[in-house]
Amino acid sequence: MRKASIKRNTRETQIKIDLNIDGSGKSSITSEIGFLNHMLETFAKHGIFDLKVEIRGDLHVDQHHTTEDTGIVLGDAFKKALGDKRGIRRAGYFIYPMDEALAMVAIDISGRSFLKWDVEFADKKVGDLDVELLEDFFLAFANALGANLHVRVEYGRSDHHKAEAIFKALAKSMKMACEIEPRLKDDVPSTKGVL
Repeated sequence: MRKASIKRNTRETQIKIDLNIDGSGKSSITSEIGFLNHMLETFAKHGIFDLKVEIRGDLHVDQHHTTEDTGIVLGDAFKKALGDKRGIRRAGYFIYPMDEALAMVAIDISGRSFLKWDVEFADKKVGDLDVELLEDFFLAFANALGANLHVRVEYGRSDHHKAEAIFKALAKSMKMACEIEPRLKDDVPSTKGVL
C-alpha cells in the first residue's frame, strides 16, 4: 500500500496528514476553516484516497499560512507515498462539470514544479474561506509534490461550484496520475529513468 504520514510544525501552523493513495475515499478532516474541510473531503472522496488531516493555524492573523501550509503538507504526503514513482501513469487530467461551472485540471508528476492558474472568482470568500488563497494552496501543492499543474475554470456563476469543480477535477486527475500502469510496473515513466 502506498501510504504516508507527514507532520509540519512551525510557529504559524501545526499540520498532520495521513494519506493512503490506494484507499476507499474515507476522510477525517479537522480545521477551523469549514470550506477547506469540505474541499479536502471532496478531494478524498473523488480521488478514492483515504485522508486524515489535522490542521491548526494562526487564524488570528489570517488564513494564508494555514491554507498554504496545508497545500505543502498534502503535496509532501503524495510525494512520500509515491516513492520513486515506479509504475505510475505520471500524468492525469479531468474536465469536471459542477452544475453551471466547468473546471479543467491537468497534472504531470514530473519532478518539476509549475502552476498555471486561470481562475476568476466573483467574491472574496467562498463560505468562510478567503478564495484568493486557493491559488496559494495549489501552488504549494504543486511545489511540494514536484508537479506541473494547470487549473482552469471555463465558466460558472457560483464561486462555490467553481471551487468544488476544481477540487473534484484535481482528485480525478491525481487518481489517474497515481494509478499503476501494468505495462510499466517495474519502470519509471521517464526517458531519464528517474522522476
